[in-house]
This record gives sequence, structure tokens and C-alpha cells, in this order.
Amino acid sequence: MDVSSENLRLILGIKLKQLRNDKSMSLKELAEQTGLSISYLSEIEKGKKYPKPEKIMTLARTLGTTFDELVTLKVDESLDPITAVLNSPAMREFPFALFGIEPQGIMDLFSASPAKASALLRTFLEILRGYDMSVEHFLLAALRSYQKLHMNYFEDIEQSADAFMAEHRWKIKSPMPTEQFAQTLADKYKYETDEITLAEYPELQKFRTVLLNTGEHAAKPRLLLNSKLVPRQKAFIYGRELGYNYLNLTERSLTSSWVKVESFDQVLNNFRASYFSGALLMNRDSVQKDLAKFFQKKQWDGIAFRSLLDKYDVTPEMLMYRMTEILPKFFGLSELHFLRFSHETTTGEINLTKFLNMSHAFTPYGLELNEHYCRRWLPVAILKRVQGRLSTADPRNPIVLVQRSLFVERKEEYMVITFARPFALQPSYHSSVSIGFLMNDAFKETVRFWNDPTIEQNQVNETCERCSLSVELCRDRIVPPTMFEKEQRQHAREEIMEKLLNGSTVRRTERKR
Repeated sequence: MDVSSENLRLILGIKLKQLRNDKSMSLKELAEQTGLSISYLSEIEKGKKYPKPEKIMTLARTLGTTFDELVTLKVDESLDPITAVLNSPAMREFPFALFGIEPQGIMDLFSASPAKASALLRTFLEILRGYDMSVEHFLLAALRSYQKLHMNYFEDIEQSADAFMAEHRWKIKSPMPTEQFAQTLADKYKYETDEITLAEYPELQKFRTVLLNTGEHAAKPRLLLNSKLVPRQKAFIYGRELGYNYLNLTERSLTSSWVKVESFDQVLNNFRASYFSGALLMNRDSVQKDLAKFFQKKQWDGIAFRSLLDKYDVTPEMLMYRMTEILPKFFGLSELHFLRFSHETTTGEINLTKFLNMSHAFTPYGLELNEHYCRRWLPVAILKRVQGRLSTADPRNPIVLVQRSLFVERKEEYMVITFARPFALQPSYHSSVSIGFLMNDAFKETVRFWNDPTIEQNQVNETCERCSLSVELCRDRIVPPTMFEKEQRQHAREEIMEKLLNGSTVRRTERKR
């Protein structure tokens, strides 16, 4: 396998340590025989230094190998998995620095035992291939981990949004005027907006925006907008473009939906610009006050919750995602999740298209496993329950429902609030966005309506395949519980084997007597 030049130091270091260990030679002994310092040899083995040719010759002679064997771009089979990972797109793009580590630090773990490291990495590669995990999913998973690490709250972006407002003498309003965003883009950043061109390309109707004429020496940025966008969607888009410019985020995707994820910087910058936009549209202090007031209600009030959309002139997704940023930091509600499902009404297909899991327990199965989401669980159930109403509904007037969802296998209960509405860009698609809270002590102390008897309660599971509820108890099941039955068979085998082994032990003891 070929090794890129940037990884030569790491591979040389691993080879060197492997050869030294094969000869049961310490660093001190190798230093004495080569005339090189222990610290310098340690730096080489860690992949931090690449010695000059004459020093490589000395090392090769001492270790009983050749110069070519040490520096060759070819490696033996035992190092194949290591080089495969080093050269994989996922490893090249993974944002180690965000998690306070360097790639060399990862390789330090492997250099102690290359053979065991190879076995571990070979397993890692097989798992990636088995789950058909693309670089895009890998990088988006890295972003979600980064968000969770920071409780999805970023004070630096909040302060940047505040500074932007102050510099432009914008007053905090609810809602913020869309025309103000558009005018600033045009006046300060020389943007031209175009709501006609995209309509000429039927293949591009799923895109909300396409940005043209970018780069340092390009003409004015030209923002192509889908003509079907509602004003509150345009406001978010304008705010995101302001974020890209104000935060000096240069590496970016030029389309609203990913055509191809080319780097983690693109993923991170899209998140930062979107966060900035949400902070402009929904001031954190104002949102805190509104949520605190809403949570003090003794009964669930769907009308009051839906009114927040109009107050801030935002979509359900904008509001709920903003809640995932505010609630963990200021309300202590960190055990939550955000989900967005799409429903293709002509085929009945339901897919999870976006999620953020801040909970330690909750995991939305099926993203890669092609399982069937529980049809009783509100984020999915609402798409079927109100399908007729959604077909004629106004995207600006979504349906909101709430449910207490008891997950039967884990015995954990979540309160889930869900909006449903038709897609403005694709009439045959409906969407639900949900925020779910683990009903722990922190939630019950914060949200007074947690025990409102009018709130629907239901036993649910993540997927039909993993659910123990019988057909008699669940009329919504659409496929057999194959994963649950498989687990049950395994448990039965384990119990029988344990009884057999215990019984055999007794009989063997009796025979000895």
C-alpha cells in the first residue's frame, strides 16, 4: 500500500520501534550503538522527526535491515491497516485538534505494539465498511460529538452575534426584520440576490440556495434563492451568510444541501454560521425568558408554544434547534435530543434526516441499519396521524403535539414535543421536527406541566425490529421483531448453557466423591 509523504515520519517511527522491539533492544542500547541521543530516537519513533539519510543508514545497519526497507513507500502486511487508516479520507479530515489531540498522539498508542494495533485497526476498517459509513456521516458524527462536548452552547458565537448587532446599531426585536438582513448583505458585503434562476433548473429544486461568484478576486457574490422559500427561511439564510462573512469563515459549501462534504472545515463552518444566524434571530436572553415563562404553565399549552414561531418569525426547526443550545446551558436540561424526520407520502417512506443526541441513553436507531422506526413514537406517528391535514396545510402554520413516550425495553420516559408541516419545496414530502427530554428530576423541577394528565402517554420503542410488544398490544407494528427475537434466543441459549455447566459441575463433584 502506498504511504503519503505526510505520513512517512509516522510509518518510519513505527517500523523503527518494531525492529528495536524484535531485537529486545532498549532506546538506551540503540542510542549507545548508533551515537544518537535517546531523546532524538524517541522523537523519531513518535513520528515527530525524520532523520537525515546518513542517520537512517546507521539505524538500518544497527537493526540488521537496509536503508530501502526503512524508507520505502511500501509496507509489510502487518502495517497495512495502519497505513490504510492514515491515508483514509476519514482520518485525513477528522478534526483531532477540536478534541485536544494530534494524529501523532493516536499513533503513539499504536507504536507500542504494532501487531496488536494492526488487528485493532483492521477491525475498525471492517466496521466502517460493514456499516457503509461515508466520510460525510463520519464528519457529521464528529461535529455532533463536538457539540455534545460543549453542551451545544458556544459563547464566542453568541458574543459575535451581540457584537454584530451593536456595530450595526440593530435593536433586539421579535421578530427581527428580514429586510434588515438582506440590506446589510447588499450594502456591506455586496451580495446580489436572485430568486429567478433556480426555477429554471428542475433538477435543483431541492436546494434552497446556491452561491455563485465567490473567492477573493471574484465579482459580487450572487445568492440564488429558491422562489418557494417563505420569508422566515430567507431570514435564516441571510443570517447565515452574514455569519460566514462576519466570522471570516472562508471554507464552505456553496449549496444549502450537501452535494459532497469535502472537509470538516466545511461542516464546522456551516454549523458556526448557522448558529450565528439563530443567535441573531432569537436573542438568548429573550428566549430564556420565554421558555422560563412557558415551563411555569401547569398544563401543556400547544397554542402558546406555537406562538413562539410567530414571535421570532422562525420555522419549527430553527426554534427547536435554538432550544438545544439554550436549555442545557441555562436550564440544566442536558438530557435531550433533536430529531427531524421526512415522510415521502407517495411511497410511505420515513427517514431520519437530522439528529442531535445530547442524552446519554437515547439513540435513534436505523440511520444506517435500515430498521423501521416505531410508528407509535410521536416524531413518526404524527406524520401518519395528520397526513391528510398536512396535505392541505400551510407550511407556515404547523401542527404541534406532545407525548410522554415510555421506551419499553429501557424503562425510560421522555416528553417529546413535535411540529409537523409539509415541505415548502417538495409538496409530496412532509416533515416532523421534535425535541425530547428525559423525564428525570431536573426536568420535573423545571417543567411544571410534566404530569399534565391530558398529555398522551404511550409505550414505544426505537424500531419495530427491537420491540417486545406483541401484535395484540401494538397494532401499529409494520415488521416482525426480528432483532428482539434474536436477542431472546441468545438469552435462552445462555441460560440453558449455564444450567448445563452448573449441573455438569455437580455431577463431576459427586463422581469424585
